[in-house]
Amino acid sequence: MVAESEDFEDESLVIDCPVLVSERLVLRPPHEDDVAELVTLAHNPRIAEMLSRMPHPYGEAEARSFLTRSTLSRHAGGVYAVTLAETGAFVGCAGLNATDRGLELGYWMGEPYWRRGYATEAAHALVDLAFRATNINVLHASCRVINPASRRVIHKCGFQYAGQGMLNSLVAGKVPVERYRLDRKTWVSLRTWARL
Repeated sequence: MVAESEDFEDESLVIDCPVLVSERLVLRPPHEDDVAELVTLAHNPRIAEMLSRMPHPYGEAEARSFLTRSTLSRHAGGVYAVTLAETGAFVGCAGLNATDRGLELGYWMGEPYWRRGYATEAAHALVDLAFRATNINVLHASCRVINPASRRVIHKCGFQYAGQGMLNSLVAGKVPVERYRLDRKTWVSLRTWARL
């Protein structure tokens, strides 16, 4: 998943929700104790090439800069450390980022935690948060066209294809992305269907 810009700010999109709990995960604000695991997992070109703002190589300085940016001021949306509920292990990051189109879902998981459903579980929690904590009518998501795993997560959350575009990635340069959108009405329907 890629997020395009941090320049857009809308006070109505600021979400005050410090911790989210799902079946297997706890999404919480990133903190100092995450630095070592963050560096270990984020220093992976396979992850960085799929994202817009993650540099490679990724070391302690990059991790500390990320922590500072995520905690300095209130931004639209929110950034979360994704951790395992059972052990507290840091497994990746997820968030809702402000773009010129509105809020956009973003996530990455460390490679040792791929193919376990954690990205989908974190994404579901953030989609629910976005629609419950704000008055948005549409939530956005995007992924590189060469990222089928992220596309599956996006589809499992109910997003619908909305076109293609280009994105500037720190690692990969200008790359094509697929854009998706999920409207509030569809989200409500999906929430209702899940209970049947």
